[in-house]
Amino acid sequence: MSEEIKTMRNVALAGHGGAGKTTLAEAMLFKAGVTKRLGKVEEGNTVMDFQPEEIRKQQSINTSFIKYTHSKHTITLMDTPGDQNFFSAAKTCFPVADCMAFVIDGVGGPSAMTEEAAASALEYNLPGFVIINKLDRERANFLTCVKACNSALKKNVVPICFPIGSENDFKGFVDIISGVAFEFDANGKSTKIDIPSDLLDDIEMAKEEFIENVAELDDELLEKYLEGEEITENELKATFRQGILDARFYPAICCSATKMIGIDTISDIINDYMPSPLDRGDWIAKDDKGEDVIISPDPDAEFSGFVFNTIVDPYAGRLSLFRVISGTLGKEGNVVNTTKDTKERFSQLLEIAGKEQRTITYALPGSIVAVAKLKNTLTGDTLTGGKEIQLPAPKPMPPVISFAISPKSKNDEDKIHEAVRKILEEDTGLQLNRNEETRQTVLSGRGLVHIEVTAEKIQRKFNVGMDIETPKVAYRETFKKKIRVQGKHKKQSGGHGQYGDCWIVLEPLHKGSGFEFVDKIVGGVIPKNYIPAVEAGVRDASKAGILAGFPCVDFRVTVDFGSYHSVDSSEMAFKMAGTLAFKKAAVDAKAVLLEPVMKIAVKVPEDSTGDIMGDLNSRRGRVLGMDSEDDKQIINALVPMAEILRYAPDLSSMTGGRGTFTMEFEQYDEVPGDMAKKVIERVNSEKEENK
Repeated sequence: MSEEIKTMRNVALAGHGGAGKTTLAEAMLFKAGVTKRLGKVEEGNTVMDFQPEEIRKQQSINTSFIKYTHSKHTITLMDTPGDQNFFSAAKTCFPVADCMAFVIDGVGGPSAMTEEAAASALEYNLPGFVIINKLDRERANFLTCVKACNSALKKNVVPICFPIGSENDFKGFVDIISGVAFEFDANGKSTKIDIPSDLLDDIEMAKEEFIENVAELDDELLEKYLEGEEITENELKATFRQGILDARFYPAICCSATKMIGIDTISDIINDYMPSPLDRGDWIAKDDKGEDVIISPDPDAEFSGFVFNTIVDPYAGRLSLFRVISGTLGKEGNVVNTTKDTKERFSQLLEIAGKEQRTITYALPGSIVAVAKLKNTLTGDTLTGGKEIQLPAPKPMPPVISFAISPKSKNDEDKIHEAVRKILEEDTGLQLNRNEETRQTVLSGRGLVHIEVTAEKIQRKFNVGMDIETPKVAYRETFKKKIRVQGKHKKQSGGHGQYGDCWIVLEPLHKGSGFEFVDKIVGGVIPKNYIPAVEAGVRDASKAGILAGFPCVDFRVTVDFGSYHSVDSSEMAFKMAGTLAFKKAAVDAKAVLLEPVMKIAVKVPEDSTGDIMGDLNSRRGRVLGMDSEDDKQIINALVPMAEILRYAPDLSSMTGGRGTFTMEFEQYDEVPGDMAKKVIERVNSEKEENK
């Protein structure tokens, strides 16, 4: 069994959207004989992008999985999405890959999500290699991209091939390690050729640089290199592979997926240099006391697995995808979900092949498998044979934009909440909340496109139409003037009447003070048992607001005088008196509108800081200062929530997708006069329309 594990490879294709990951995967599957025709994203017939939303948008939305064999090795490809809207679907899968293949656009070079993927590779210390794709395109440049990758991937990127021809004339490459040149025909078949004479000097320099990079990894090899001794190809390859396994650098190769150039070479590199599950080695888990536990990829050990993805089907139920970390799993059996402390049973063991599922009889450490209809298991959970351990799960990516959602049909009110709840099980990049103040259900995600695609999924999977709109802002109201008034409720209608009389002082408090109620009644002019009723009346009235129906905050009400009737007074009467007093005081207390202000931290490349700061100022923001993190600048600012409800796409546009931000509520501030007037008019107008 260990021999079988040695020939397993789990490879995540990672990088920015549009770099050609899916096209490359299709070429690899076609060359391996898995498919009989070459799938094309533009034609919507790829094995990897099969969901209707992916076909319509011509981009990956979920991570797809498929196995193929090459030279007696079994390779599991994970085609991850590269769009920032769906990157959370990639990030949950990175921990279960054993290496990353960074697919780079040969024209545009590494982009924002390539950097995010590289950060995950560093976090999990994953080996990897770089595929410079689309070298047949106009303005494509292999060496320029390699140089850019050194900075973007935070790793030394070492070319192991050199392109023959450029742009439309790109037709092959020279293998720097072996010194052999290859030319490719229209079917991707390679032929050995002599190294073009105009490349001989370039190849010699590249070979020298390669040997120097590899020799630095081994003292004996370095000594031979410095003394001018010949280093054999086998010595180079052995040290080279160890350097890759130790994640000391990333090798870079040439490719054109559409021209089928370099496809077999990629599979060869995966086989020869990338790690097996045994090479990856031990995993660190936590026991029930929080202590570290070593989990080895031993097929004879007790089973343990990590659930990294969930697929929800309205008919077939929940499908849980997981990696076997240790032990050998049979085709059916019982497991323990140690995260939820529950027992689960499965009756079929599956492997995923694009949109298809195949039944298998067993799974070894390193296997990516799935089981159906586990009752309590979700993404991030640990499954074991009984041992109380938990494997660390990656934190969900924080949402950056929120929208109020509602069913297109009022009859679907209950259905939509159930549908969204199920979609949340498979998409960790989504969050659902209920805002009781605005009475809106708010769905938060990684971008507008993310929310729109979620709405499409819900319509397709659960037949529930969903409307989305910008959420309402939860404004507040407060006062700027101190005032004293009387609130008197007197009513006589036969039998017992109603009588409550109180004098209150309403005064503003400091920002963030909330509401205070002070009892200064002396001499029993209002009996003690009626004072809470006065407070309740004030509270209820303040929640309804004065200007536009928003709750009032940051004020104090002091009840200091009043009167009562021994027969007609009651708690209800004094509650009404408190309400009347508050409403009367509020008329002359100079009520103002307050808006929520968010503390925002915007991380951007240094050359974007000026534009971002100018944009924040235009949004009525106040920049607090700047910090540095690696090669990025972090701009800290306070910005009204109303101005950044749709900030995510704007930031992406201004920074070429390289900007990110986090935000949290900081305080309430007064809305400027003219703007407050517009908000009040709009809100009151909406109330009239909804009556």
